[in-house]
Amino acid sequence: MTDKQHLFQQAVQLLQQLIATPSFSKEEDRTADIIEQFLKQHGIEVSRKLNNLWAWNKHFDAAKPTILLNSHHDTVKPNSGYTRDPFDAKIEDGKLYGLGSNDAGGCLVSLIAVFLYFYEQEGLKYNFCLATTAEEEISGVNGLELIIPELGDLSFGIVGEPTQMHLAIAEKGLMVLDCTSHGKAGHAAREEGDNAIYKALTDIEWFRNFRFPKESEVFGPVKMSVTIINAGSQHNVVPASCTFTVDVRVTDAYRNEEVLEIIRKHVSCEVKPRSIRLKPSSIDKAHPIVQAGIALGRDTYGSPTTSDQSLLDIPSLKIGPGDSARSHTADEFVYVDEIKQGIEIYISMLEQIC
Repeated sequence: MTDKQHLFQQAVQLLQQLIATPSFSKEEDRTADIIEQFLKQHGIEVSRKLNNLWAWNKHFDAAKPTILLNSHHDTVKPNSGYTRDPFDAKIEDGKLYGLGSNDAGGCLVSLIAVFLYFYEQEGLKYNFCLATTAEEEISGVNGLELIIPELGDLSFGIVGEPTQMHLAIAEKGLMVLDCTSHGKAGHAAREEGDNAIYKALTDIEWFRNFRFPKESEVFGPVKMSVTIINAGSQHNVVPASCTFTVDVRVTDAYRNEEVLEIIRKHVSCEVKPRSIRLKPSSIDKAHPIVQAGIALGRDTYGSPTTSDQSLLDIPSLKIGPGDSARSHTADEFVYVDEIKQGIEIYISMLEQIC
């Protein structure tokens, strides 16, 4: 067992190193190097695939269930509103500034500290698997998704994202649908053709008004929004096709595949999902890790934002230091005390079940 104060100090120093090292999505090799070196300095055997790293606790026992500790080390690019150097990881008035400090650097280094805390402990009820991953900000295929097959059987996951250390017990999934209504071209002045726009309007009206039978206790109904529409080439030609895009936010009441099947049964247009990878996720409020958080006074809620939870097929809890409202903002920061509190709450929750 390692001293919590020492772990906190190491976590802050590691985060300063990471902030000072640009790690835009798909360009995270240097921050992966830093994390790999940090873990190896602590005597931890680390596996790596591209810019993703993972490791297991020292006394791993295949007969025991395993907890995944996951967060990401990629960042978005700094926006034009920055008044500070986004890579200057200074601490001022208790705030650690810099790109990625809040999303999700504070969470990442806190989970690394938690992994170190439990790393050498014997007699635990669970194993620990730490995964620090890439491409989260772009939902890329070379991030967490790439290494899931390497991680073995996992009981549940803790995904580090800024939640003010409250418990996001559900997260919406996302499907973007490209729809095409097919008609027949003709001259607009004569009774010719089959207007694809009119056919699309019928389906668009369905998307606007349909209510799925099952509703989430956390989120309520599945939400569908038509966001783009295109048709026609000139004023006197009845269009043969009309394309439109639908943004579908899937709740934990459904799987993406189920929602897609229901949609296709009700509309006449051709429906092509860009992806069904970004799944809704949830964890039962009665789950021991959730109950451990509630016992510490943490609130539960449903998260409107998408994270790497969407790639997991296991129960997962999103929780971490920092505030989601600060993510992707100019002059991003995380309070140093948030990191300290994050480490303490993570450890207290896990000690209740381990």
